[in-house]
Amino acid sequence: MGNVQAAYSAPPPPPPSAGAPGFPEKKPTDLQAPQEETIENPGPLEEIHTKCKNVFPTCFEGGRIMLTRGLSNHFQISHTINMSSVTPSGYRFGATYVGTKQISPSEAYPILLGDIDPTGNLNATIIHQLRPRLQAKFGAQVQNSKFQVGQLTMHYRGDDYTASVTMANPDIINNSGVMVLHYLQAVTARLALGTELAFQKGPGVPGGEIALLSAAAKYTTENYQVTGTVGVSGVHLCYYQKASKQLQIGVELEANNRIQESVASIGYQVDLPKSEVVFKGHVDSNWSVGAVLEKKLSPLPFTLAISGLINHQKNNFRVGVGVLIG
Repeated sequence: MGNVQAAYSAPPPPPPSAGAPGFPEKKPTDLQAPQEETIENPGPLEEIHTKCKNVFPTCFEGGRIMLTRGLSNHFQISHTINMSSVTPSGYRFGATYVGTKQISPSEAYPILLGDIDPTGNLNATIIHQLRPRLQAKFGAQVQNSKFQVGQLTMHYRGDDYTASVTMANPDIINNSGVMVLHYLQAVTARLALGTELAFQKGPGVPGGEIALLSAAAKYTTENYQVTGTVGVSGVHLCYYQKASKQLQIGVELEANNRIQESVASIGYQVDLPKSEVVFKGHVDSNWSVGAVLEKKLSPLPFTLAISGLINHQKNNFRVGVGVLIG
């Protein structure tokens, strides 16, 4: 009987076909394991606050006219006239050269840029990619026919870290100078930790020499970034938020232990591409409020900049108007 029942029993149902109702089709990607986030180079430690600081406006006072002209694909010159009662007024000539060593679509080396005024005051910077992972940067400043600042920085970029060394104003005769060591390590795809060691030696330093150690951290996502440095000299915290395509917000807190002073600032940037307008503003705990409005005057190659800065506590007010041609 058992054999007869087995012969007349219904065959087992066929397996559900792909795409049948109630059984969604499994794609090959659904069977794959989730991809891990790759850890990239976090960049140099000295630039961890740059994203937040770029939101804040650079206010100026008086009148400013700047003419820029590209002489070739690699060379550009500029003429700037400043008229101000706060900053030095006068004419400055600037030049920028970008070399032919193409590292990426947006990077080419060497880069030489500088500006000089009729009295010989000079600011110059040279940036060059010596090796695929090694970059050098040299800056110099000459004021009143005297060499004021000389600074050399070397960046070594690993797969997930950046190590830097900076030497400023080395003087073998007077046995003085400043050396700063930076190291920033990407721990995860979003978190990077680092440290900074600054050493200064000279006759004007109490005790002849001093060394300061600080720690740094950077946490980055698609829409916001939190950075901070903590050391003996003080605390520096920054928060950057991309609220929308048009609005960016930055919050900064600086506390200095030596002068016992703390300043908190809030800045924002509004981009209106259709109107060709960029507006930046900020307010801080010292009762200072500042803003800069930049408007492109298309189809003319002009950009109009209007700046305003007011300090309610000191009762100071400054206004600036600038025109960029080119």
